[in-house]
Amino acid sequence: MATRNHRLSGKTADREIVISRLYDTPRELVFRAWTSPEHVRHWWGPNGFTTTTHEMDVKPDGIWRFIMHGPDGVDYKNKILFIEVVEPEHLVYAHGGDDEGNSPPFHVTVTFADLGGVTELTLRSLFVTAAQRDENVKFGAIEGGYQTLERLAAFLAKM
Repeated sequence: MATRNHRLSGKTADREIVISRLYDTPRELVFRAWTSPEHVRHWWGPNGFTTTTHEMDVKPDGIWRFIMHGPDGVDYKNKILFIEVVEPEHLVYAHGGDDEGNSPPFHVTVTFADLGGVTELTLRSLFVTAAQRDENVKFGAIEGGYQTLERLAAFLAKM
């Protein structure tokens, strides 16, 4: 059930990336696929990437440390700090690199809306500055986000 929806909104529009997708899957299953290390390794990241999770504790103040292995052989260390977890409705977290000196983390809100057996997943990334957002867009964050959500769809179809 592919739909692409990329939008900007309100006062933070110049600092946001918002993408969404519909899944013909109950939201509890989509939430579980997003929050279980045994599942995310199968779909997290854009096309060609693999992911190794070192720790994943999905609760407020919990940490998810992982490495995204790019198809070009480059490893990208990531650290997510969960701020809010309301199963199966939404997640709020700070996402940054795992190394010192990286750009400041950006905040992500993931919502899982129940539309009667269909789930609308909305991924809202809010950056500290418009320049930080623009740098992520240049790096391919929007297309990479769509590819990641497409990979999630393929994984959900197998679950």
